[in-house]
Amino acid sequence: MGTVFSFDVRGGKPAAVRAALAEAVAGLHRADEVFSTYRDGSELSRLARGELTVEACAPEVAEVLELAAEAERVSDGWFSTRYGGRLDPTGIVKGWAVERAARRISAVVAGASGVSVNGGGDVQLLGTPGVAARPWRVGVSDPLRPGGLAAVVSAAGAAELAVATSGSAERGAHVVDPRTGRSAVTDLLSVTVVAPRLTWADCWATAAFAMGARDGLRWLESLPGVEGLLITAGDEVRCTGGLAAWLG
Repeated sequence: MGTVFSFDVRGGKPAAVRAALAEAVAGLHRADEVFSTYRDGSELSRLARGELTVEACAPEVAEVLELAAEAERVSDGWFSTRYGGRLDPTGIVKGWAVERAARRISAVVAGASGVSVNGGGDVQLLGTPGVAARPWRVGVSDPLRPGGLAAVVSAAGAAELAVATSGSAERGAHVVDPRTGRSAVTDLLSVTVVAPRLTWADCWATAAFAMGARDGLRWLESLPGVEGLLITAGDEVRCTGGLAAWLG
């Protein structure tokens, strides 16, 4: 998926943790092989060319496409797997794969108090680090000040929490407006979404970024259990009403 992944597992027997990590890494490589748009032989590429049906693909393909269809519905088309005349669900795959890896590790490692999986800065947190007074904390990069933080998200009181950021600071203008098929014209530099599941946080951050500051903020406010931090090119910070509860 062209990015770095890191894992933090608290508790559990070392042998069980190592086995779970090996399985998780294999699962991430498998997701890349199935969904890569850069590999001509991937199932996604073959599906896009009409060489395979969804039914003939791995079960994960149907699962991801169903989730993507739901994301498109909720976002009124601002999140889409089809633009420029081609099938490309990569906007949901990373968040889905990271969340799946975190949940699998948590399920199979007996005695693990908490799991954190970070995929290129998008993080799924489960449980706690093991010390009640020290919850999981995730720094949100400041797009205007390299090396600086715009905020710190605390998972205190949450059994599960995800943090995802979409923006142009590190990868340039890579977010596409699905209505034009071209790079999104937006007054935003970054959108960070806090929600229970990374699958959705990743999608909502992308959609809100394409919408722009005003519409993106209003839309995020309408989603239950979702909070957002939006930073504009003019160094203006806009937040949803409940975000403050997750900062610290």
